Amino acid sequence: MTPSKNGLKAIAFIEALKGLMSLIVGLGIHVLAGENLQKIAESIVSHAHLNPASHFPSIFLHAASSITDSNMSLIALGALAYSLVRFVEAYGLWKAFVWTEWFALVSGAIYLPFEIYEIIFHTHILTVCVFLLNVVVVCYMASVLYSKRKKDTELLPPSKTS
Repeated sequence: MTPSKNGLKAIAFIEALKGLMSLIVGLGIHVLAGENLQKIAESIVSHAHLNPASHFPSIFLHAASSITDSNMSLIALGALAYSLVRFVEAYGLWKAFVWTEWFALVSGAIYLPFEIYEIIFHTHILTVCVFLLNVVVVCYMASVLYSKRKKDTELLPPSKTS
């Protein structure tokens, strides 16, 4: 197996994991529809021994209290759609389809400005790690596509100029 195929399979695995996580979140949100989310969120924060007044737990609690049942259904459908896209991308990368290589490059590059914004204004180790992983994926996909294009142009016969 070539290094290019190994790299594509590694990225396919990452995309499949993202799809699986999104599917689990979507199903979890669907199961929680109609429940008292504020009470569940408070229970999670308490069980994790987090301070509800600190930054991230307070954001979590506020978000849980402001979600309506119709919003939960939309979020669950969005998570399902996102997971389907990630699974299709993972399959295509695993099979080395060129269109999914382009899709992986573009879909990864779209997130970079938002990740840079988050690093600048809300620096966190997780944000930096996600950004670096995304940069590696985007650069790798660009190099795979560039090498395929270079290989294709080398196979073309020389053009005749008169």
